[in-house]
Amino acid sequence: MEETEESSGNMKFTSQRRSLREEANSHEHLHHHYPALLPLPSPIPLKQLAFTPPFPQNHTIKSKTHLQNHPCKLNKNSSSDDKVSEATIAPVSHTNSAQIGLHLQTKAKASLKGDDGDGKKLISARRPDSGGKEGSVISLLANHFLVKFDSSQRIYHYSVEITPNPSKEISREIKQKLVDNNSACFSGAFPAYDGRKNLYSPIKLQNDKLEFYISLPIPTRKMTLPYEETHDLKEKNEQLKLFRINIKLVSNINGKDLSNYLSKDGDDWVPLPQDYLHALDVVLRENPSEKCVPIGRSFYSSSMGKTREIGGGAVGFRGFFQSLRPTQQGLSLNVDFSVTAFHESIGVIPYLQKRFEFLRDLSQRKTTSLTCKERKEVEKALKNIRVFVCHRETMQKYCVYGLTEEATENIWFADRDEKNLRLVNYFKDHYNYDIQFRNLPCLQISRSKPCYLPMELCVICEGQKFLGKLFDDQTAKILKMGCQRPRERRSIIEGVMRGNVGPTSGNQEREFKLKVSREMTRLTGRILHPPKLKLGDGGHMRNLIPSRHNRQWNLLDGHVFEGTKIERWALISFGGTPEQKSYIPKFINQLSQRCEQLGIFLNKNTIISPQFESSQVLNNFTLLETKLKKIQRSASNNLQLLICIMERKHKGYADLKRIAETSTIGVVSQCCLYPNLTKLTSQFLANLALKINAKVGGCTVTLYNSLPSEIPRLFQIDEPAIFMGADVTHPHPLDDFNPSVAAVVGSMNWPNSNKYISRIRSQTHRQEIIQDLGEMVGELLHDFYQEVKKLPSRIIFFRDGISETQFYKVLGEELESINRACSKFHQSYKPFITFVVVQKRHHTRLFLPFETTDQSYIYENNIPPGTVVDSVITHPKEFDFYLCSHWGVKGTSRPTHYHVLWDENKFTSDELQKLVYNLCFTFVRCTKPISLVPPVYYAHLAAYRGRLYLERSSEPSGLYRRSTSTLSRAAPPKTEPLPKLSENIKKLMFYC
Repeated sequence: MEETEESSGNMKFTSQRRSLREEANSHEHLHHHYPALLPLPSPIPLKQLAFTPPFPQNHTIKSKTHLQNHPCKLNKNSSSDDKVSEATIAPVSHTNSAQIGLHLQTKAKASLKGDDGDGKKLISARRPDSGGKEGSVISLLANHFLVKFDSSQRIYHYSVEITPNPSKEISREIKQKLVDNNSACFSGAFPAYDGRKNLYSPIKLQNDKLEFYISLPIPTRKMTLPYEETHDLKEKNEQLKLFRINIKLVSNINGKDLSNYLSKDGDDWVPLPQDYLHALDVVLRENPSEKCVPIGRSFYSSSMGKTREIGGGAVGFRGFFQSLRPTQQGLSLNVDFSVTAFHESIGVIPYLQKRFEFLRDLSQRKTTSLTCKERKEVEKALKNIRVFVCHRETMQKYCVYGLTEEATENIWFADRDEKNLRLVNYFKDHYNYDIQFRNLPCLQISRSKPCYLPMELCVICEGQKFLGKLFDDQTAKILKMGCQRPRERRSIIEGVMRGNVGPTSGNQEREFKLKVSREMTRLTGRILHPPKLKLGDGGHMRNLIPSRHNRQWNLLDGHVFEGTKIERWALISFGGTPEQKSYIPKFINQLSQRCEQLGIFLNKNTIISPQFESSQVLNNFTLLETKLKKIQRSASNNLQLLICIMERKHKGYADLKRIAETSTIGVVSQCCLYPNLTKLTSQFLANLALKINAKVGGCTVTLYNSLPSEIPRLFQIDEPAIFMGADVTHPHPLDDFNPSVAAVVGSMNWPNSNKYISRIRSQTHRQEIIQDLGEMVGELLHDFYQEVKKLPSRIIFFRDGISETQFYKVLGEELESINRACSKFHQSYKPFITFVVVQKRHHTRLFLPFETTDQSYIYENNIPPGTVVDSVITHPKEFDFYLCSHWGVKGTSRPTHYHVLWDENKFTSDELQKLVYNLCFTFVRCTKPISLVPPVYYAHLAAYRGRLYLERSSEPSGLYRRSTSTLSRAAPPKTEPLPKLSENIKKLMFYC
């Protein structure tokens, strides 16, 4: 919202002489070109290697393949150690996630101008003290392993160019044989290789430029039963392929800068030496990369435990994550247990049979054809999957870009002589194979050319991560695979560090003079004391301290802090058996009674009698809207609440929420399922009552001692503060069409600060920076002023959803947006801003030692709620800490990582940790502390609600645009704006 200076003149504000200026960032867009793939294989000539016969292109081999080496060619003009050859290196795509101390000069290029106009560099907030002191001490272990390095050890960085360009697997085979058979050229060293363009050696190679030729035997495989499962693939023969390898010296670096950065006596403003840290990261990834399937920063192997089929053509693999991080104790290797889903390596036909119910009996009905809807679902499932063919001896891999419009039996194509051939006849004439599933479409394996492969002749390549959205039962099975109690998880991690596939399993540690500890890091944490809570005045219990070990409390003798009065409400049912529908009167009566016990008034009589509709109504947007409008009219357009009962989870849920919240109806809705109505437990009714109360305008609990009482140095009653949370959700990984959704929430009721209203926007596809942040913050500040009659003097902004490599770009742009929003109220309105990044997707885990003497927390259990760590494993200079605010019931607790990027409020460690922990007790949906600070949780819920608004309105088939002769990827469309929220619910927590 934008206000003129005159219209905002009566607003109270604090001023601070501050302004922010940021340079625009330029972005390079890479365009990839793919070679055409034709049904008839053609030889690949290697003109530059005339003495070698042409071999078919092959991309993948099994391990332990024999290579034939050729003598290396040495470049005569050698140079000194400090001379760097003019090599062009492709940028490293896997940036170390630990590299979080970069100066903003190299990241966001923002500057801060002081009173005198001199530009100061915008850098991350430094730790304000030696760490917090409050709370009781607890001994802990962390899955960080100390890495000692010799700062005088030079590492020589070489660029590697291999022609023709091979896969990473073959690249590693080539590198291994080069080293084994050309020891003199490599000066006896065992260099580390990232599988792409970068090679790191502990000693200088014989020359700055080296050239090799390697003839590589590549196995080919052929199946005898093309559309059966591929468990019995056998190698038939090997074909040679020649590669040329050029190696050039790029630079040589030592560890003195990194040692200085990690030193407590080092300069606080020295940027993190990225080059040496990345080199060490590649060194420690060398052996896992050779023995496991690398996915991002994780490695997966059958040696980590038996794989498990999770249904739908997917299989669960166990593995481990590793990342090298700078910490207060020095370099630390973070290792954690990991689980993910892979595509099952089987034929495309059996894969589809497992994936889709409507194709389950496909092998018995070979004349089956696909409807338009089914075809779209199959295309979505197969898109971007890599396959190989089984009708000829080759290991060439193809990427599936889509399906043909025509069935296989109707496809014709032109051969090299421009002669039209029928595809089924082509395979019969050339391969003596009769196509069985002629009514199915073919796979389209080129973006721009008509290149077709019959489904039954294709096999899904192994080692491909499942990028599709998992079904609920698949997700449950994956979670169960990864759900280990602390003792078991710790044992797995220690096994990785001592095993034969982990980062210490090879000789790289010795080669590069590293010493990696096999023991987890021992450290001391603190258990923060829980805050005293205040309940409503109507109950017998009006305040409490959550003293149980899990910090939960109940409301058996108490009322919610602020109960609402719901006079006008209605109930609508979708589907359900007659027996299920008979539970409705009992449900209304018991819900009303449970609300009364909690201090919430819910009229026992609905405004109209319960409405019973078919589940089919949820499939018809227009009909659903008509039904809901009729109910609203029955309440004289003044309905407070609509309870919706569904037979089962239904995709029409998204339409229901969109209609209720964004149309002229404007009513808060609460959905539940019929199976829960048959039980009607006290806990279910209480949870439902808390959600309804929060959505309609009430709140569950508040802090007994307000924030000004808890943190008096910073907060005063007459100087209000606002807590904001922000999150951006992106569409599905395979969705290159739909926009991202950003949400910002802000607290409106100082000093209780437990009611948050939201602003939601759609924005450019996969854009992480919140584009309309200034406008959204401005609207929230305006609403805050209307409620409190003052503008906040302090803004504490919690930001979720960004990785460490994005910290400073996000800080530079979004901090400026917040400042611009403030300046629109008045030029001198400059509240003190603290910008905190909140991370849940990290791999640090904390464990209780086996020998702990505290009997209340035995080592099999998770760490207790309130455990905070701000030393040893945290950043060596910047202001961050780990806080586990919740009790882990299943698996191993994951503490939340809070990283302060900007802090004008000058929090101490104790103050910020206490603030965050206390806020975790004020979440409206439950009676226990949650795992992350509520503003971020609410922002996540609001962003998800925005995603629902787009879910049914977007075009499902908009990923590609087709013509008769081409198939090309469509550019992301213009961002579709979200529908406007109804004024009736705009200031309510409808999203929670």
